[in-house]
Amino acid sequence: MRFTHPGFKIAGIVASLFIVAACSSSNTDGAATTGGTTTGGIVPGSQEDLAATAGDSVFFALDQYNLSAQAQATLQAQAAWLAKYPSVTLTVEGHADERGTREYNLALGERRANSARAYLISLGVDANRLQVISYGKDRPFAVGSDETAWAQNRRAFSRVN
Repeated sequence: MRFTHPGFKIAGIVASLFIVAACSSSNTDGAATTGGTTTGGIVPGSQEDLAATAGDSVFFALDQYNLSAQAQATLQAQAAWLAKYPSVTLTVEGHADERGTREYNLALGERRANSARAYLISLGVDANRLQVISYGKDRPFAVGSDETAWAQNRRAFSRVN
């Protein structure tokens, strides 16, 4: 059965106009657009993009600053991400859990950050793009006094500048 009533034709035209208008409206939700496509609110080359694409943290064992295989894999992904965004620079932050003195944890955090930085440089990242800072135990990621919290706080965090 075919509808030829003028009301159906007008309704179809109005519906088409709404669809076209919706497709051509400006992006007002804060989502990034690249070539007309939305990237789900993540701006390419941003901290959120690094976290989603490569990961922004590597973790360490108690009193250690050597990189595990998993940490190396994350840093390899970060190096590849940095290759896509040659104007981006990072600050590698070293962190420790709450145990130990402030001085000890600042030194340990610095060794962790430098370990991550050195590995990124070995993968071809220009040293001038990477700064290091240690926060020791002063800026915990996870609050708590148990192994779960401590494990999350023993890390090197890559922050987009």
